[in-house]
Amino acid sequence: MSTHLFVSESLGRYGFPEGHPLSVDRQGAFLRAACLRGLERRVTLAEAAAASREAITRFHTAEYIDRVIDASRRGDGYLDYGDTPAFAGCYEVGAHVVGAALEGARRIMAGEARRSFQPIGGLHHARRAGAAGFCVFNDPGVLIETLRAEHGVRRIAYVDIDVHHGDGVFYEFEDDPDLVCVDIHEDGRFLYPGTGAAHETGSGTAEGTKLNLALLPGAGDGEFLRAWEKAERFLQEAQPEFFIFQCGADGLAGDPLADLQLTAAAHRHAAQRLVALAERHARGRLMAFGGGGYSLENLSMAWCAVLEVLVEPL
Repeated sequence: MSTHLFVSESLGRYGFPEGHPLSVDRQGAFLRAACLRGLERRVTLAEAAAASREAITRFHTAEYIDRVIDASRRGDGYLDYGDTPAFAGCYEVGAHVVGAALEGARRIMAGEARRSFQPIGGLHHARRAGAAGFCVFNDPGVLIETLRAEHGVRRIAYVDIDVHHGDGVFYEFEDDPDLVCVDIHEDGRFLYPGTGAAHETGSGTAEGTKLNLALLPGAGDGEFLRAWEKAERFLQEAQPEFFIFQCGADGLAGDPLADLQLTAAAHRHAAQRLVALAERHARGRLMAFGGGGYSLENLSMAWCAVLEVLVEPL
């Protein structure tokens, strides 16, 4: 089947201690909803080994990886300033998240899959030298570097509709002219991480390759669709070779950490248009990542809407 869905026991362990907004039951909630819709019969269910330290080092510094390994062995403390607790095995679980991204890319580039979905992935806040915002390792960042180092892909589009600005990808590739970045998020004046202003369009030779589209608190599908029109024109002009889609579900109405009022229809629309763009410009090559979402009902609806699009016949 052309769409590979990456789920496993190891991936399901990505989450933090009881009471933390990012819990370990997110994969299970999504899978139950997907099975009720019969989606598991329309995908290739896939697993992946943990990424090697060498692969993770393509994006993250060796010093930071050492810190994660040490914290993983201790099983306590924080990897950042209070949002991202360490837990026993956090290095191994984080490496599995990265490994799923890299295996998805390998299969797509080898022609074994056309598209992939990694619901436990899209950890877009981690920086090269540190954790942030519930993200141990930045799997999209490692993926981008690996697509270039191993697969010869240069022109990549990173499209992020998580309610929080994807700062770990945006700023670490801010001066990269071949990373086309489109980020639709709640205005950073009102929400973590406080970044993603419209005037930030890339730096140096990359100026004009990044697009930030901020929505005011309370914005719904109408405002999202108007922003999406700008995003699609931008992507159409960029003509990338490969698409990465971070489809965080925390912009849906009722999410406990944000204030947008989207429905799953916004995610469905974005997925449909990205599939069309990928077919037109990138030989269909598209990887989707679940990202954030702190209502199990919401993330199940949004991620199922995306997966339904990914498995539709061409």
